[in-house]
Amino acid sequence: MRLVTFRHGSAAAQFGIREGDRVRPIAPATETAVLQDLDGAARAATGPSIPLAEVTFLQPVLRPGKVICIGLNYVDHAKEGGNPIPDYPAVFLRAATSLVGPGQAILRPAASEKLDYEAELAIVIGKPALRVHEAEALGHVAGYSCFNDGSLRDYQRKSTQWTMGKNFDATGAFGPEIVTPDELPEGAHGLRITTRLNGRTLQDGNTRDMIFGVARTVAILSEVMTLEPGDVIITGTPAGVGYPRKPPVFMQPGDTCEIEIEGIGLLSNPVADAPAAA
Repeated sequence: MRLVTFRHGSAAAQFGIREGDRVRPIAPATETAVLQDLDGAARAATGPSIPLAEVTFLQPVLRPGKVICIGLNYVDHAKEGGNPIPDYPAVFLRAATSLVGPGQAILRPAASEKLDYEAELAIVIGKPALRVHEAEALGHVAGYSCFNDGSLRDYQRKSTQWTMGKNFDATGAFGPEIVTPDELPEGAHGLRITTRLNGRTLQDGNTRDMIFGVARTVAILSEVMTLEPGDVIITGTPAGVGYPRKPPVFMQPGDTCEIEIEGIGLLSNPVADAPAAA
């Protein structure tokens, strides 16, 4: 099943199930209710379907309670940045204000021109998880999506904490849909993950190369915090990011950045300068 959040005409944002080139709306429900009961969501999608051409996709979780990011989760990416291979995940948080949906502009802030791309697998939590064992962790996952963890590299390196470089408004793209686990290999393992900038492939990796796989990541995080329905976990990026290239490659206004994950979909966003402060 492929869950989307969309807007049709002047109507408020609503949830639906994408079926080919159409969307079938789900009867009014909260994000939590939809993600906790996927079978119920499918039963509630009884209305007439709408052509995709008539809808605007939004980020699939409009206001996640937590966006938890894992850094340095691919060996090749850790090596290209000169970092040691971690034996415990590097974890940081993103604010909801840093997110944009599919087709929306990723904004380069006035403070920096070093806006890098990062293709990442997103995990969406469906059932609360606290101190779950790795063997049980996948039962708490509602589905998977694509994420572009846009990073301002100079701000990321102003201190040992990465938070500032990862939280400029409208720098993290998310979507276009949540793909439920039954459509994918267990733990979304073995999926090709790529970044194309203006059609040029710059990242080409595979989720099998994650140091901390989906189940292990959920288990580790749930040891510390309660994972709640609608929380999003961003699982790190493979090699090929822009800053270590010679010369470096950063996203520029007018660019189009595409993140594609096998079996999950294509997330495409234009890049623009952020508007001047009021």
